[in-house]
Amino acid sequence: MAKRKKEEGKEVVDTPITRALDSDKLDCMASKLKALGHPARIAIIELLEKNDKLPVGKIQAMLDLEQAATSNHLRILKDQNIVKSVRDGKSKLYSLRTPQIKDIIDCIEKCKD
Repeated sequence: MAKRKKEEGKEVVDTPITRALDSDKLDCMASKLKALGHPARIAIIELLEKNDKLPVGKIQAMLDLEQAATSNHLRILKDQNIVKSVRDGKSKLYSLRTPQIKDIIDCIEKCKD
């Protein structure tokens, strides 16, 4: 059975894997993957990959989502540095921070069978 230890206020499972890898790096990767774990957020990434910069209203309309839900999904993606925004007058335009994030989605799609 793996031992649990406290590290900087967080409980960490002490295993050969966590000892070999940086636990902060593992946490960061897990958080990014968790942010990708919703169909609407995957759809947002797909839209931004095809359309470069889009305002929240356009994303909302294209995906037929509520405005609050769209903003929440974008905030989650932005908090994980998956998307970025720039101000354009009164609105914000969203885009992918790094297009390689789409490679992760493509890889998962290939593994579906």
